[in-house]
Amino acid sequence: MASIIIGSQWGDEGKGKLVDILSQQFDVVARCQGGANAGHTIVVDGKKIALHLIPSGILNEKASCILGNGMVIHLPTFFKEVQGLQDKGINYKGRLFVSDRAHLVFDLHQMIDAMKEAELSNGTSNDSIGTTKRGIGPCYSSKASRGGLRVCDLYSPEHFRKTFTRLVENKHKRFGSFEYDVEAELKRYQEFAEMLKPFVIDSVYYLNQAFKDGKKVLIEGAQSTMLDLDFGCYPYVTSSASSVGGACTGLGISPNKVVTQIGVVKAYTTKVGSGPFPTEQNDHVGDSLRKAGSEFGTTTGRPRRIGWLDAVVLRYTSMINDFTRLNLTKLDVLSDFEEIKIGVDYKYKGETIKSFPASLETLAQCEVVYESFPGWKCDLSHVTEYDQLPIQAKNYIKRIEELVGVPIVYIGVGVERKNLIERKELI
Repeated sequence: MASIIIGSQWGDEGKGKLVDILSQQFDVVARCQGGANAGHTIVVDGKKIALHLIPSGILNEKASCILGNGMVIHLPTFFKEVQGLQDKGINYKGRLFVSDRAHLVFDLHQMIDAMKEAELSNGTSNDSIGTTKRGIGPCYSSKASRGGLRVCDLYSPEHFRKTFTRLVENKHKRFGSFEYDVEAELKRYQEFAEMLKPFVIDSVYYLNQAFKDGKKVLIEGAQSTMLDLDFGCYPYVTSSASSVGGACTGLGISPNKVVTQIGVVKAYTTKVGSGPFPTEQNDHVGDSLRKAGSEFGTTTGRPRRIGWLDAVVLRYTSMINDFTRLNLTKLDVLSDFEEIKIGVDYKYKGETIKSFPASLETLAQCEVVYESFPGWKCDLSHVTEYDQLPIQAKNYIKRIEELVGVPIVYIGVGVERKNLIERKELI
């Protein structure tokens, strides 16, 4: 059976650390959507390992790691990460695999991504989506319009050449003249095809066979539910299904295989890019949280937007994903605050609303209702058991559980693997 780890806010919740730790209990770790727009940083023995494409479970040398069919893969980035693993002495051979059905992100897609963002912004950032400019949206667009290329197409040279040439021609029609060496790119991808061969598998068959063999599969979600193409703050969303449904379509597995849904929740809220952010704090609170939490994007390096925890968002994402347990991360970052707040409800025209609104116009008119909590003003990095937490921190955790209706089983109190409290009695 499978378990899935999903972000419950706008991304950057700390999913990679939990995947790294829990992967020790699993035989297979798989990513199902997104591409190099994901950014997971794992700290082991004081050393940082940043991954954008390869699953965080790669550090468990007993687990196989799959880049699933729902992903979009930029091969130069993939090989750069593979080289990084090799340089760090991490064994990946014979256990890192790429789906033959995954789509390819070309440098062309990244160029188009940047041009589209420039068009939208038109000199300002008011209308831009704030993408990572990694070519993810344009690649998914090629896929949806049936003009993309998949990993398996690398091994059909004539088809690859014809489709790739047509793709470039279509982009020239849309964006005008721009410099792009088609022949050089085709030659480069011929070389990539040979380099990639040892990694390519039929991932759909592989995973379903793993289930038949009684193996345990951990699915590593990327981005987050509030960036989901259908359920996020459209159009300020990613281009894939980043909630639980994306696991099934992005891996070719039945919904009944997924039995545990773990929502990852940062103890406050952060966001990269444009779009609504109801609990955002553009003041000294936001500045202090950003500094204390080192809130700068792994993928973009951009300073993240900062706000208080939003329970309306958490109830909404928990409803969509049917979370069975939560991982609260970065609780230690709040240690310097005398007062901590949670947005518990939204009021629209004086009335409390039941769920997160679809309309951005409605959302902009909502007033956030806050509850305040006393801080704990002490270092949590040495805490290894729940009972060792100060009562103020326990009360904060308890209130989140009450507001969301899901138990918090894992609590992060630092960046290292060892800084994770596990409440085993709740599992």
